[in-house]
Amino acid sequence: MKKIEAIIKPFKLDALKEAMAALGVNGLTITEVKGFGRQKGHTEIYRGAEYIVDFIPKVKVEIVVEAERVDTVTAAIIESVRTGKIGDGKIFVLPVDGVCRIRTGERDKAAI
Repeated sequence: MKKIEAIIKPFKLDALKEAMAALGVNGLTITEVKGFGRQKGHTEIYRGAEYIVDFIPKVKVEIVVEAERVDTVTAAIIESVRTGKIGDGKIFVLPVDGVCRIRTGERDKAAI
């Protein structure tokens, strides 16, 4: 099993959710996060005053899938969230040693 973590632009969340539903992904976890990469933030003007926004709002999506589905799921994420502009995000793939569903005690593939 693998855990896919995708950091994406918030307005692309609905598109990603629809893409995952089309693939039959059973569940995902969403977290609102802030950060920066090559963008290094930006400046904005509010009521005539200029200020620097150091951390850009993003959404972190976490999905656990079978190892053989990683390429399909990551390709669907890229296709659904890519704008072609800076700040589109990143995808990380991590190993998962085990999963346990608390309610039933099911483990590993049955618990996904």
